[in-house]
Amino acid sequence: MTDPAQRVPEKLQSLLVVEPDHAGQRLDLFLASRLEVSRARIQELIAEQKVAVNDSPAKSSFRLRGDERITILGAAVRPPLRAVPEEIPLDILYEDDDLAVLSKPAGMMVHAGAGATDDDRNRGTLVNALLHHFRTLSSVGGETRPGIVHRLDKETSGLIVVAKNDDSHRKLAAQFSRREVKKKYLALVHGWLKSDSGTISASISRDRVRRTRMTTRHAGGREAISHYHLLRRIESAYGKFTMIEIKIDTGRTHQIRVHMSSLGHPVVGDTLYGAPRELRATRLRGQLSTPPALSLSRNFLHSAELELAHPRTAKKLALKSPLPPELKTLLARIEKSLPPDRA
Repeated sequence: MTDPAQRVPEKLQSLLVVEPDHAGQRLDLFLASRLEVSRARIQELIAEQKVAVNDSPAKSSFRLRGDERITILGAAVRPPLRAVPEEIPLDILYEDDDLAVLSKPAGMMVHAGAGATDDDRNRGTLVNALLHHFRTLSSVGGETRPGIVHRLDKETSGLIVVAKNDDSHRKLAAQFSRREVKKKYLALVHGWLKSDSGTISASISRDRVRRTRMTTRHAGGREAISHYHLLRRIESAYGKFTMIEIKIDTGRTHQIRVHMSSLGHPVVGDTLYGAPRELRATRLRGQLSTPPALSLSRNFLHSAELELAHPRTAKKLALKSPLPPELKTLLARIEKSLPPDRA
C-alpha cells in the first residue's frame, strides 16, 4: 500500500504559466506557493528532472522572468523511510524496564521524516540512537517510530519519554490523551508580553500556502491550549525580550512556536515564525562600542520539566532538564549588553 505521505496531489501533474508579477522569484519558491506543497517536495521533483521550464530541465535557483511555461512531469520517487541503528550518544536521565526519559539535543529529529536526500530523511534521528542503545522498544508506533510516545520539534531541546514495551506505550499514550502528563517549557521570546501570565486557546492547522508552517488563522483546526507565565522581562542593546515558562494541555505540531508568534512575540531563533536571523545591537548611552550581532542556529525553546505516572507502578515520575549551554550563553550575552547604569 502506498504511504499517503508519499502521494502527490493531482494538481502537481500540470502546466503552469508564470505571470509577470512573479519575475525574479526562484523557481522552487514559486512552485511551493502555487502548488501548496513544501519546498523540500518541490526540490525533490526538480532534482529528479521532473520540472521543465519551457520544455527544458531547470535548477531550483532558476530566476523566473515572468513569461515561462512550467510543466510538472510526475511525482518524485521517494525511497521508503526507515529506522537505522546508529551509535549516537544519548543523555538518559531515567531508565527502567518499561521506559526511559532522555534530554534530546536541538538539531536532532525524533524519527525519520522530511529531507531532500536519503541521509537527510533517515540518519541522525533519536530513533536510530534508541535502536542502537536499547535492546527492545515498543512497536505500537510502527517500524519507523519504535518507542516514540510523543515528539519534540527538531530544533527544540529537552525532555522526551520513550516506551520500551507495548503495554507501557499504550498506558503512557493514554496519559497524554487524557492530558494527565505535565509538560513545562522555557522560552525566550521577542518583545515584552503585556500580561504576566495568560492562556492561549487558538486552534492550529497547516498553512495553506507555506506547507512547512502551522497557523492559527484558519477555522477548523485542531484544538490547542498553551498557558504562559512570565519569568522576567529583559531590556538590552539587542531589544526587548521576555523569558517565559509555558505549560501545554495539548501537543500540536509547533504549538508553542505558532501560539507565541500569533501574539506577535516569536520565539528567538525561530525564523519560520517571524524571528530575525540575527540579533543586531544598538549602541546605548554609556557604551564605548556597539555589541556584536548575535545569532542562534536553533529555537530558544526547551522542554524543561516532565511529570507523569509510571505505567506499571503508577508512581509519580518528575524530571527536570536545565537550559543547554548554547541557550545559557546567548541569554547571558543579551543580559550583559546593557551598560551598568541601565542594567
